[in-house]
Amino acid sequence: MSQNPRSRPLDAALVTPGEPWLPVEVFASLGSTNDEVRARPAPWRVVVAEEQEAGRGRLGRSWTTTAGTALAVSVLVPPPASGPAWVPLLTGLAVREAVAEVAGLVTSLKWPNDVLVPSDGDRKLAGVLCEWSGDGVVVGTGINVGTERGDLPLDTATSLRAAGAPDVDRAVLLTAYLRHLAGLLRADTGPGGEVRAAYVRACGTIGREVEVHEPGGRVRTGVATGVDDDGRLTVRTPAGATTAVSAGDVVHVTSRRG
Repeated sequence: MSQNPRSRPLDAALVTPGEPWLPVEVFASLGSTNDEVRARPAPWRVVVAEEQEAGRGRLGRSWTTTAGTALAVSVLVPPPASGPAWVPLLTGLAVREAVAEVAGLVTSLKWPNDVLVPSDGDRKLAGVLCEWSGDGVVVGTGINVGTERGDLPLDTATSLRAAGAPDVDRAVLLTAYLRHLAGLLRADTGPGGEVRAAYVRACGTIGREVEVHEPGGRVRTGVATGVDDDGRLTVRTPAGATTAVSAGDVVHVTSRRG
């Protein structure tokens, strides 16, 4: 009997994204894939952990994985033409495109890079943590793949399996993600480019009434109107002023307008 692809150990030889990526390194267990890349940086290095014990998410949140059920991958990339602030946004877009290609699942992006599944109550499928270094941008990505609904840590989380795509091969998904990420970073031409336009189209935050909980405790409210040249979310306040938000936890208050 063949082994279910969602639980089969990752074989680095089956991940074939091609140039510019270095050969994929698969570890049975790591504290953090980002920490491993930072410890031994090399451009276009790819590190994957079957089990991640001390992974980090945005805003200091923890993100751990159970062996065989998720993708925990970190890479080191050069900043694109739009600058390092756009790397998190383009990474979310790469995950979205890879999931659509491999799993046939429609997802939406919550600024800056949370990947949500509208058909599953806008639950979160994947997240991204980018950390800047002198060698480039360390991009950590976590995608819930084969996790059962009852094993997810929060009711607001989902997986490909829970969202209706139970048999996704993680090696195929990883290959697609790396290929899309390299393609987007290389195709980015800065302000006015198609890559930025593609992100805006995919971002379900734009057009919604939102609350932005900033790291210092301040809460901004208004309607998200777009993303500026620095990757910041622009929000029109109830008073009619427009402000740009560079960091914070976004809460979608209403359905998308238009």
